Amino acid sequence: MTTPVLDLRSVAFAYPDGHQALFGVDLQVQRGERVAVLGPNGAGKTTLVLHLNGILQPGAGSVAVSGLPVVRENLQEIRRRVGIVFQDPDDQLFMGSVRDDVAFGPRNLGVRGAELDRQVMRALDLVGMADFADRPPHHLSFGQRRRVAVATVLVMEPEIIVLDEPSSNLDPASRRELADILTGLDVTLMMVTHDLPYALQLCPRSIVLSDGVVAAQGSTLDILTDDALMKSHRLELPFGFDPHVC
Repeated sequence: MTTPVLDLRSVAFAYPDGHQALFGVDLQVQRGERVAVLGPNGAGKTTLVLHLNGILQPGAGSVAVSGLPVVRENLQEIRRRVGIVFQDPDDQLFMGSVRDDVAFGPRNLGVRGAELDRQVMRALDLVGMADFADRPPHHLSFGQRRRVAVATVLVMEPEIIVLDEPSSNLDPASRRELADILTGLDVTLMMVTHDLPYALQLCPRSIVLSDGVVAAQGSTLDILTDDALMKSHRLELPFGFDPHVC
């Protein structure tokens, strides 16, 4: 058996106010998989994501990335291996230019000069934003800023990219362009989303998180066509969308 890229074992977590968000999550993601995390609001999806690179630490259970435990002494390497793209790109873009935002991570690891420029431009090329390297991020459209946010993660050459609601607030063209970019990436992908057609388009496998536990997992098509499962976990397809015709 190969070592999973992500390995969560009985992960439980409660916030300081006593709210229990996770109740023993077990999840393994293999290298190269594309997995959607589905579930209603309040299911624990964001809490789960924040455990993957050590922003939160489990109260019980364990998280490992390619066999490396997600614990305090390993956080620098964990955060290189796990790149999180947050729902709002402005949470990740804070420098004066696109180039400087994408360079921020590798520069902090000591990369300089021509090698830094090469890594930055490679990441921007992957998301189709190389021509905007010297633009201030706040002069870009929301969809363009989201693509730059993806580049800030790609430049670190992570083993897995985790995207939180990647299609939210995107117009149809930007949504399609981002899908094209994500489909072309040779990287393990986890996507938290309420956009069920996007999950079906991009992720062959899905898990349903509900009330802090993994309620179901399997092929995305099987989950989206299980009417009883969908109804019991408050998941609804857009009007007129037929998963079998996607």
